[in-house]
Amino acid sequence: NTTFVGCGEDWNRTWYTANPDLTQCFQNTVLVWVPCIYLWLLAPFYCLHLYCHDHGRIHISCLCAAKMVLGFLLASFGFVEFFYILLERSQDIQHHMVFLLSPIIRSMTVILALCIIQLERIRGCRSSIFLFLFWVLAVVCSLVPLRAKIQLAMDEVSLKDLYFKMSLVFNSLQNPCPVKDASFLSKILFWWFTGLVVKGYRTPLAAEDLWTLREEDTSYKIISELQEDWTEKALVSGVALGSRLPDQAQLLRKLQKKQSSGFFLLSTLARKFGPYFLTGTLCIIFHDAFMFAIPQVLSLLLGFMRDEDAPLWKGYFYATLMFLLSCLQSLFNHQYMYTCFTVGMRVKTAVMGLVYRKSLVINSAARRTCTVGEIVNLVSADTQKLMDFVVYFNAVWLAPIEIALCLFFLWQHLGPSALAGIATVILIFPLNGFIAKKRSRLQVRIQMKFMDGRIRLMNEILNGIKILKFYAWEKAFLEQVLGYREKELKALKKSQILYSISIASFNSSSFLIAFAMFGVYVMLDDRNVLDAQKVFVSMALINILKTPLSQLPFAISTTMQAMVSLRRLGKYLCSEELKVDNVSKAPLNVAIENGTFSWSAEGPPCLKRINIHVPRGSLVAVVGHVGSGKSSLLSAMLGETEKRSGRVTVKGSVAYVPQQAWIQNATVQDNIIFGREKLKTWYNRVLEACALLPDLDILPAGDATEIGEKGLNLSGGQKQRVSLARAVYRKADVYLLDDPLSAVDAHVGQHIFDKVIGPKGVLRDKTRILVTHGMSFLPQADLILVLVDGEITESGSYQELLSRHGAFADFIHTFASTERKESAIQRGKETLHISLFFFFFIKLTYGLSIFNRGDTTNSNLQNMEPVSEADEEQVPEDLGKLTEVDKARTGRVKLEMYRKYFKTIGLAIIIPIVFLYAFQQGASLAYNYWLSMWADDPIVNGTQIDTNLKLTVFGALGFVQGIAIFGTTVAISVCGIIASRQLHMDLLINVLRSPMSFFECTPSGNLLNRFAKEIDAIDCMVPDGLKMMLSYVFKLMEVCIIVLMATPFAAVIILPLAFLYAFVQSFYVATSCQLRRLEAVSRSPIYTHFNETVQGASVIRAFGEQSRFILQANKRVDFNQTSYFPRFVATRWLAVNLEFVGNGVVLAAAILSVMGKNTLSPGIVGLAVSHSLQVTGILSWIVRSWTDVENNIVSVERVNEYADTAKEASWSIEGSSLPQAWPHRGTIEFQDYGLQYRKGLELALKGITLNVQERDKVGIVGRTGAGKSSLALGIFRILEAAKGKIFIDGVNIADIGLHDLRSRITIIPQDPVLFSGSLRMNLDPFDTYTDEEVWSSLELAHLKNFVSNLPDKLNHECSEGGENLSLGQRQLVCLARALLRKTKILVLDEATAAVDLETDTLIQSTIRTQFEDCTVLTIAHRLNTIMDYTRVIVMDRGNISEMDSPANLIAQRGQFYRMCREAGLV
Repeated sequence: NTTFVGCGEDWNRTWYTANPDLTQCFQNTVLVWVPCIYLWLLAPFYCLHLYCHDHGRIHISCLCAAKMVLGFLLASFGFVEFFYILLERSQDIQHHMVFLLSPIIRSMTVILALCIIQLERIRGCRSSIFLFLFWVLAVVCSLVPLRAKIQLAMDEVSLKDLYFKMSLVFNSLQNPCPVKDASFLSKILFWWFTGLVVKGYRTPLAAEDLWTLREEDTSYKIISELQEDWTEKALVSGVALGSRLPDQAQLLRKLQKKQSSGFFLLSTLARKFGPYFLTGTLCIIFHDAFMFAIPQVLSLLLGFMRDEDAPLWKGYFYATLMFLLSCLQSLFNHQYMYTCFTVGMRVKTAVMGLVYRKSLVINSAARRTCTVGEIVNLVSADTQKLMDFVVYFNAVWLAPIEIALCLFFLWQHLGPSALAGIATVILIFPLNGFIAKKRSRLQVRIQMKFMDGRIRLMNEILNGIKILKFYAWEKAFLEQVLGYREKELKALKKSQILYSISIASFNSSSFLIAFAMFGVYVMLDDRNVLDAQKVFVSMALINILKTPLSQLPFAISTTMQAMVSLRRLGKYLCSEELKVDNVSKAPLNVAIENGTFSWSAEGPPCLKRINIHVPRGSLVAVVGHVGSGKSSLLSAMLGETEKRSGRVTVKGSVAYVPQQAWIQNATVQDNIIFGREKLKTWYNRVLEACALLPDLDILPAGDATEIGEKGLNLSGGQKQRVSLARAVYRKADVYLLDDPLSAVDAHVGQHIFDKVIGPKGVLRDKTRILVTHGMSFLPQADLILVLVDGEITESGSYQELLSRHGAFADFIHTFASTERKESAIQRGKETLHISLFFFFFIKLTYGLSIFNRGDTTNSNLQNMEPVSEADEEQVPEDLGKLTEVDKARTGRVKLEMYRKYFKTIGLAIIIPIVFLYAFQQGASLAYNYWLSMWADDPIVNGTQIDTNLKLTVFGALGFVQGIAIFGTTVAISVCGIIASRQLHMDLLINVLRSPMSFFECTPSGNLLNRFAKEIDAIDCMVPDGLKMMLSYVFKLMEVCIIVLMATPFAAVIILPLAFLYAFVQSFYVATSCQLRRLEAVSRSPIYTHFNETVQGASVIRAFGEQSRFILQANKRVDFNQTSYFPRFVATRWLAVNLEFVGNGVVLAAAILSVMGKNTLSPGIVGLAVSHSLQVTGILSWIVRSWTDVENNIVSVERVNEYADTAKEASWSIEGSSLPQAWPHRGTIEFQDYGLQYRKGLELALKGITLNVQERDKVGIVGRTGAGKSSLALGIFRILEAAKGKIFIDGVNIADIGLHDLRSRITIIPQDPVLFSGSLRMNLDPFDTYTDEEVWSSLELAHLKNFVSNLPDKLNHECSEGGENLSLGQRQLVCLARALLRKTKILVLDEATAAVDLETDTLIQSTIRTQFEDCTVLTIAHRLNTIMDYTRVIVMDRGNISEMDSPANLIAQRGQFYRMCREAGLV
């Protein structure tokens, strides 16, 4: 029993004392044993765990060796101590055997720890929480004896003991590697991330600097596990959907399935990610416990300040405890956030993967219920909602508990007056809810409406920019856009004022709650006094209360939105799939027996009683009228339709060419090879057979040219041929060709048939099923199937069918007669079409790539990069690149941008705002200081004097602060609106003043993005970020002033902390901005890929390329996540480090208050400490808002980008002496005129010299690319002269303003472009003509009857692009425009599209009569229209090769004669 004498704890020595200490015996037993017992007890279980999880051996590193050496030294010290005591202190041992046992136990434990380190190394465990906790326990337990021994005498052994233990702990931290290898401490403090932050600070991060994803975050890992689970679920739920159920029961099941699909998805995700998510939930519960402990400790600290006899060490104890609780609170909070974001990221990957895989197997009926946009939306918007849900879900149940706890503690302090606080809450938050509702209505109904209108108009302007320039209409449309913009800003201003009310009420909420509670508390009873404890603990609780109150409504709405998204995703993921057994692989070649097919299970059959047997290697032609089911037949063979009955067999691999060519946004070569390896000779043979070689010669980079989205820069015929080449390259067994020759010209079609499809083609030994409208190919088919209304009415060879005299024979005869008539025209058209092809290509090399529909040119947005003179030599390198991609910018945002933004606002407004902020914070400081003085008021006879006065002053100061907050937020909103109005105006003018070449090389998407997203960011995000940042910066200054008022000495601590803060912040902002940019840049390829896949799903399935596309999708999603993961970790890294800085302020305020106990009153201490508790929150908010501003100010940079691009000449020249009636004669003179599309390219027109007299009618003809259109572009100065001059009526057109020139001459353009708006606006946007003049022009253009029959007559609304008028009517409207302007010079660019003859005749006859006394230049594509002109100019390669009257030219038998002969005119 002697051993334990005196080991009981002595409270007089430990707690009720000025110099607390633990008994010697307690130090030598409990403190030594606790870590040892921990290690010995848990070691067996830990070893078992290691035994079960082997990650492969780790080689001995220097660090590991050092640990072992130090560990053995540490163990040996224990034995040394044992012998020392045995020899030197033998008398003491009689009393306490304990002293002898302790060092032995300690040494044995260290040896055990060393063994565990080795075991971990062998089993591949890099970071050990188990040992980390042991060392922490050992260090903490040796701190008390250390202090005691330092006080007794500097006992070296103990110091060394501690030193070695510390060195062991710190050794485990020297490894700033990513999370997998990070130590426990590094994981909880996110130190493993520091490496990337430093790298990002030194040089802007690039994609290759980012870490690869951890295995558990990759798409492959997540989805492969999830898919099995989901498929099982879906099968279980859908098993009974068989045909055994009666119809009603099936319908009910379907409805239930739709309802429960969202729940299925949720439960699947929960099973996969739930366990990890729960660890996060545990963290947030711990966080809450610590959060609520802090006010209790504050209460104890203030109690200590009031109690004059309390020993000082208790004060230090409370101060340190507060610091520790604050630190633990932040650690647990960020661990929770990290878990949530990781789960969110995995959920996003999972859902994207499931949706993508589903879109490859969904059947056509289900596919028709949702557009491509909706599917892409599921991936972008709905996954984002699910990610938000993961982060905010816990708030839904935690926030009410937190609110209840706050109110419970407030009740403890203030009794029933706490209810007054509840009442205030109940008033403030519904007000905010009401404002939010009103704002969203304003935003959705009004602001969005105008914004949509503005963007729609901008889209039309960008699409029809050429017409605007030809007609000099820019100003009219500028006014229209600005009209929309003003209305939009008006709505924005209203919304911002409402928002300011809500911000002011929220920021004043803590004051209002305090005012209500303290007021009621003081009024209820004179004996209720407010002392420091009550005041500041209540304030701390009120500050805690604000967070759950603001989170709750947000969490609830996020949850509701997520439920909707889950239901949508579930519905899509549960939709019907293609049945695998639709097509069976069998020895027969291609056969359908007694098949009936429909597009959906409920719909009418699209094919009935189909019986086909296709022998191997034969060519089958399928003919029939539009809608007779030809494409459906091919779909049935691919298994794309719903099989009602019968069986389909297809032998071997299949290649499919759809009717609408599907082209990927990749190079031509990638589109043709389509995932196979490139075989050079076969590849070239395929290109030759598909007539692609001439095209590739003229494409800027041959087959390495990138094709735009949906094949934008290819003509319809080229797309079709690339699509065919893809199929041919495959070397499949069965070819299903859905009218591949429809979009190509006749002669090209013949070439392809001969070289590819026909009996002598590349595919002669394959089975080919060809849907066609071309009659000329039918005699060469082995078998012809005639489809009528989904049934095969006749089948047989060409001769057989003709001899039967059935429907087919009639069809052929009627066709043959019309074909003979058309052959002459067709010949002309063929040459025209061939020439069109070359026109397209030569234009492309000149920098005018053309968006084509069919093979008709429709020069719209051209996509080549503008090359400055300095770049000339480098032209070939990026020729194949098509559009300028939006690049991720690098580095920090330049100060220039901030300067530009603030300069736009003006100093006169900025300085008052800063003063307003200072005033607002001054009021806040005043009411807080007033509160602390009130709390220090002496208590006389149990009451305080002048309570009413104090309450009034307190209230007044608070309300003044509220009004000031409202003032500042409104002022900043107004500034934001001023700036964004100006920036938008600059952007709009810069864009409209750009030359055509700018629009040809800048994708309209980029420009629209500037007008939509970037302007929106400048409207809302930048001012909001500035508001938040400024309010928190001033709040921080207020806290610092209060802490310094209480303890001026705190400056010594606050200044270094401020430097540390600035240091950490600058590191973070650089990295964060760059990560955000990288993430944004890597996001769009995901959606592009999705979009393509959904549209080309049938092609991908037919070629069996699903797995390759899934891999590609995985790769893109993973690439996006590699930048998303560090982005959210960066925020956590920053927050953890900053909160330690903030907690340092708490510690400083508390410790210094304790030190100055005698001079400081409890009130001022309460004020300082309760304010310092807010620092951590303030710091992280400053950084967040600063980063937001920094990220969004990039928009100013991007909007400003187009200020420096090349501009056109000025629109009008001041004081020009141009006569009002110019040009009154209409003579045009070209003097050695040359023109080029871009610097560095050869001239498109080479030294043209030409005189056009007044009233001349000149036709300009030539092969495509000869320079016909270039003449028109030169006259209108769309392109400026490279050499020479053009005179109109003797005036050099280069010397006058562009609008002066363009408004005095008229063009009727090739493609009739109309804008959305009234018909009158389309004819006369400036309102310069009277209604009578407009009507008479409509009458002459043969539109009067049509327009007068419209309900709104001239105010008839044209839809976007004039789509509610027919093509012919649109052309007549363009004619009416020309008739209305009636200028002396008319340029007529003939439409190449197949105009209906009637409209063409109308236009020609009107021009002949109405423009008789004008000079007319016609760029002719059909020669018959210019046979009666005074002169014809034949262009060839930029030169005039012939020029004379048509009759003379035909007599000369030159180029013009040959063209006429080809067209069948001579």
